Amino acid sequence: MNPMTVVLPFALPPTELAGDLIRVLETPAFATLLSRHKRLQTRIVDSESRALPHEIWLAQQTSQPGAGIALAARAMQAYALGAAAQQGYWFMVQPCHLQLARTHLLLADQRHLNLSEAESRALYDSARPSFEQHGGSLLYATPQLWFWRADGWASLDTATPDAAVTQNVADWMPEGEHARSCRRLQNEIQMAWHEHPVNQAREARGAALINACWIWGGAEAAHAARAPLAIAGGPDWMQALADSAWRQPDVQQLLAAPRPLLLPGLIGPAQAGEWSLWLERMHAIEQEWLAPLLLALRSGQLNQLTLLLNDRERTLQVDCTRMGLHAFWRKCNLDNLITQG
Repeated sequence: MNPMTVVLPFALPPTELAGDLIRVLETPAFATLLSRHKRLQTRIVDSESRALPHEIWLAQQTSQPGAGIALAARAMQAYALGAAAQQGYWFMVQPCHLQLARTHLLLADQRHLNLSEAESRALYDSARPSFEQHGGSLLYATPQLWFWRADGWASLDTATPDAAVTQNVADWMPEGEHARSCRRLQNEIQMAWHEHPVNQAREARGAALINACWIWGGAEAAHAARAPLAIAGGPDWMQALADSAWRQPDVQQLLAAPRPLLLPGLIGPAQAGEWSLWLERMHAIEQEWLAPLLLALRSGQLNQLTLLLNDRERTLQVDCTRMGLHAFWRKCNLDNLITQG
């Protein structure tokens, strides 16, 4: 018998909407786990953190203590770039779209860019000379994920893309000793891509322009570590943190060999405020994961199930045991999604 941890980013709905959302959620297994727990702990997130709570958790699983959100070198191993990552300091680079709001720039969610292989390769070739001039090699992994070696830039303090989405971009730009040089590099990329044929074609068909790149996740090669994670979907960089056999697991695979599981499907809808899609995905998580895991806990196949829930501002840890499920005097509901924090 083994314990299991399930991480559910953005399973905590916004306080102002939580009451309405839980009234239409039909998730009895989730309600049971939230109500008949052994222990429940809530924590307010540091408002100045440049990563979201689940991203900090991921970094803790895959990096050495104290390394920060050092994910690049570990992610490189998934794309046959492990040899390059054996030395130097590497960042993740993601082509992105900045859109103008009334008074500031916003970073668009990269999940919706639909950037093709051909488009990304063309933009990569255009950007590579600038990256190499400011640092070292720029390596291509996928259309939405490149890696850049910049050995002298280890002190650059960056933010994750999902932390910056829907926020004023100016508040999330890189900081530190090399922030000005980084901004110069980003300006060069913007100029190179401004009238690039890729963007001319995208504009003609009404697609978002690829007008910037997001640099983040810097890691020393020595900080990369392999961790027994399972990740069901998510962007390329996130899936890269799990071994290939564990990037789209099913519940039986997890029960046969329990390991921490990240379910990132709620992030995009919550960030975009698409609450009907959020409800749809919560119902799918209930059926595909929470109901079978509750059954495994009841039968003794698992001896403990821990849920880690978060939004941008709060985290909620719920520890559930087989014995705790016998607390029949606790009414099963989703109220802890509201009352905690």
